[in-house]
Amino acid sequence: MKKILSNHLGIKFGLVLFLLLLLQIPVSMVSGLISERSIRQQDVRQDIARSSSGEQRIIGPFISVEYTEVVTQDDKAQTIERQSFLLPETFDMNAHLESFEKYRGIYKARLYKAQSHLEGSFDLSELDELRQFDIKEISLAVGIKDSRGLIRLDDMKLNGDAIEVTPGTSISQLSQGFHTKLDINKLDSTKPLTFDLNFLLQGMGQLQVTPIGKTTSVALSSEWPHPSFIGDYLPVSSEISESGFQAQWASNNFSSNIIQLFENCMYNNSHCYELDRRQMGVELIDPVDHYLKSHRAVNYSLLVMTLVFASFFLLELFQARPVHPIQYGFVGLALALFYLLLISLSEHIGFNWAYVVSAVASTGLLATYVGGMLNNSKHGAIFGVSLLSLYAMLFGLLQAESYALLMGTLLCFAILSLVMLITRKVDWYERSRKSLEANAREQDEESKVS
Repeated sequence: MKKILSNHLGIKFGLVLFLLLLLQIPVSMVSGLISERSIRQQDVRQDIARSSSGEQRIIGPFISVEYTEVVTQDDKAQTIERQSFLLPETFDMNAHLESFEKYRGIYKARLYKAQSHLEGSFDLSELDELRQFDIKEISLAVGIKDSRGLIRLDDMKLNGDAIEVTPGTSISQLSQGFHTKLDINKLDSTKPLTFDLNFLLQGMGQLQVTPIGKTTSVALSSEWPHPSFIGDYLPVSSEISESGFQAQWASNNFSSNIIQLFENCMYNNSHCYELDRRQMGVELIDPVDHYLKSHRAVNYSLLVMTLVFASFFLLELFQARPVHPIQYGFVGLALALFYLLLISLSEHIGFNWAYVVSAVASTGLLATYVGGMLNNSKHGAIFGVSLLSLYAMLFGLLQAESYALLMGTLLCFAILSLVMLITRKVDWYERSRKSLEANAREQDEESKVS
């Protein structure tokens, strides 16, 4: 223990290590700022959704039949109101999503306009069982999660004939959407009832479709090249390129159990959870989330600072050039300031350019400072090139999402191996003893001069 306390390099190493830990305070403050700005962006997106339209989900069409049934109980006749639902035999949907952005200050949200086309058919033979009761109303309805997004209703046809629709569905569980009333006397249960519905739907981020048919097929496309397929079903086929994407889904009642789930939800609100999960759809994502990438960059801050401080410590070790703790502190603060520059610039010029500008600015500042600190501009230039190379490698780690952990681990292993190889024959006590002897000689010379 006494050897450690009397070891000049050991004390210096402990001081540098303490300073390194202390510098994590400003780094954590920058990380907190990134999280705060990211949350603010989500709040702005929610505000835009509240003032326009949010994520969309289409469920329907389906036929709702309201009727009364006379039930005899205890020799008393009671009239009970009931409701039954018919789901389509076939349901085909295709939609093309045209994406656009809305800004509020420096924040933005991605919206879309989906030209939607629903077609298919109903098997009306189930109505024969209901004709024995007093049918009060029968209607065809389509549920929309946020009806404010219904910008335009185009051609609406049943059996090839144009129909008029009215807002809402008259169903508490799916209150938003549109419906049309049907005349039971004009419905031929021996023939299928075909539907062809077209409308323009605006939403933000996500578009989901419930596989309402006994057999369902869904096709979605867009010029936006960054889709994320969501829901309980992945596309059976998809094509993604720089010019956009196309995706197709398919399901049937055996895989979705949609009839039972739909009826459970309609008869009991607390049983809608499973139906809400039975979705197929897409989310238009922004691949360049500068807040996420900035947060990932901050995660490597300890590695960068450790490498820089280690280089200064090795410089002291091999060239006997003392570096004052205050100088370590200034270098550490400059490295921390890099991340503050990165997040502030990325909000205006994008992450990639912000990273380049921040790296060049931080490297230039530190190269100039190190050159003056060592009284050698060449050493400062070498340090600047090394630091810029380190920033370039970290940028590669940030871009390689799938291999970031592997590449980062290999980088740390390679650097640690290099440092251990360089210092494997260093006699730390001897270095400390020589440093103390040199200091003693300097003091003796100063005393002689005085």
